[in-house]
Amino acid sequence: MFELLDRIETPADIKGFTMEQLRALCAELRRYIIETCARNPGHLASSLGAVELIVGMHYVYDTPRDQLVFDVGHQAYAHKILTGRREAFRTMRTGGGISGFPNRDESPFDAFGVGHSSTSISAALGLAEAARLRRRGDKVVALIGDGAMTGGLAFEGLNNAGASHADLLVILNDNNQSIEGNTGAMHKYLLNITTSRSYNQFKNRVWDLLGDNRLRRFLQRWVRALKSWFVGKPGGHLFEALGFRYFGPIDGNDIEEVVTTLHKLHEMKGPRLLHCYTVKGKGYPAAEADPVTWHAPGHFNPETGERIHPPHPHDRYQDVFGEVLCELAAADPRVVGVTPAMAQGCGMNRLAASHPDRFFDVGIEEEHAVTFSAGLAAGGMKPFCNIYSAFSQRAYDQIIHDVALQHLPVVLCFDRAGLVGEDGATHHGAFDLAAYRSIPDTIVSAPRDEVQLKRLMYTACAHETGPFIIRYPRGMGEGTPWRETGTEPLEIGRAETLLEGTDVAILAIGPCVNRAAEAAAAWPGRVGVYDFRFLKPLDEALLQDIAARYAHIITVEDGALAGGLFSAVSEYLAAHGCNVPVEGIGIPDRFIAQARQAEQYASCGMDVEGIQKSLQKVFENRK
Repeated sequence: MFELLDRIETPADIKGFTMEQLRALCAELRRYIIETCARNPGHLASSLGAVELIVGMHYVYDTPRDQLVFDVGHQAYAHKILTGRREAFRTMRTGGGISGFPNRDESPFDAFGVGHSSTSISAALGLAEAARLRRRGDKVVALIGDGAMTGGLAFEGLNNAGASHADLLVILNDNNQSIEGNTGAMHKYLLNITTSRSYNQFKNRVWDLLGDNRLRRFLQRWVRALKSWFVGKPGGHLFEALGFRYFGPIDGNDIEEVVTTLHKLHEMKGPRLLHCYTVKGKGYPAAEADPVTWHAPGHFNPETGERIHPPHPHDRYQDVFGEVLCELAAADPRVVGVTPAMAQGCGMNRLAASHPDRFFDVGIEEEHAVTFSAGLAAGGMKPFCNIYSAFSQRAYDQIIHDVALQHLPVVLCFDRAGLVGEDGATHHGAFDLAAYRSIPDTIVSAPRDEVQLKRLMYTACAHETGPFIIRYPRGMGEGTPWRETGTEPLEIGRAETLLEGTDVAILAIGPCVNRAAEAAAAWPGRVGVYDFRFLKPLDEALLQDIAARYAHIITVEDGALAGGLFSAVSEYLAAHGCNVPVEGIGIPDRFIAQARQAEQYASCGMDVEGIQKSLQKVFENRK
């Protein structure tokens, strides 16, 4: 079925390929990725655009001794297929299958585990310096996209690497521009000169003869400026100012140009940056035409490009957020939206359409998004800053220092809280409840359904002091009539009684409240269910009453047990001399691997059956 691909078990198997065979291999890789992702959804467009770069790197470099570091990992599918995981690739992102991202536990070819953006340069620099200190001859390459290059960590890595003498190559995969203007004869001629061995040997001898003096530094600046003027390289000045030797741009989807250039750069030393233009979604017309949608398109027909949409019986939380934010913006001119490159994913694209002057997409820059929002709040605006829960971890200092410490009314909406499914451990919003509960003057809340999300957003909009956190899960809501109800603010710090009981009280937060109520139905009248929609401030009065009336308490939360609702309840009861036993259901003290969301919640005992098993055990022990 795949003439070349079926013969490849490791990258060593492609070393003797001709250029024609490499082109054919790239075509087969694309077809294999498309056919597999059509049945088992993943990140498609990014991986299609990076095929030639990955084939070229494995062709030129001696992996895994030479180490390739990916950024985010969305573009690494060809890498996984070429490194002994061709058949396992069909199981990617499923329970018991391989990860959708490079993972050190999975393969020696995965030099560094990734999932969040902008980490590759720092990690690769560390690997390069480790190789130097251990006197190994390893080569290290970091592949980073233009989107990830906007992240602050990427610039921190560039700044440190450029000031070092590390043997490091950074490949900038720029898929946001067409390949125009810089691919003419003069550009290619100058690229050939600057990457040639004889030119670089001669240049190094000249610099050595001159020594480290004012004349040498002047000539180096003059040469860089002259080369920049001839090549007309976008961004070259910046990288060379940071201490990198800049090469390119080249056509990153031309395997011959990629291999030829990498061969030349392989022999050089010191920090180098190769700028490559690629087409996101390359080789699949639908993905090339709409790379945003085809970044992660879900199921689709590989022959026709028709996306297969599963039925959505309820609205998604992100849709509720986007629509309610537009309502708030229409009613209050202070309301603005801030997102770090997640407008469509979080639903803020609606605000971008209705109020473009009050919508800010700041790029993949979570720290900046929070401090920028703090500045907006200090200037009298009401910012709603939406960040995926797992990515909010990167802005922890900014939330404390720039928002909470200054009592600024920034609304922080954490989408994808809890277990997120197929993206796995790097993307779970497992730690937000525990992390932010410890910050003074911070409200931490979680709605159990769409109506409460709407009401919490109205509550947060009316709140004028300090950060207000609203966290909610990925996926569909409970099917409540949220458009017709739910504009009145909630009383901050007040829990809600859903069911009264006599024996066991379940204290839950977020959509877990609904699963708890379903589980409690098996013991009518015996199990009480309470929605602690505010983790902070905690409803201490209700908790005191529950401790006095029930013989056992179970907490349920879609977050880490250590530090979340279970900890908050246990701490309060211990501090106030309440001897009622407390059992916690939530995300245990381990990282949860990729699988379907339902499988993950079941494995943690957080589904209806799991909660019922815990209840059954309590009743049996009390006999």
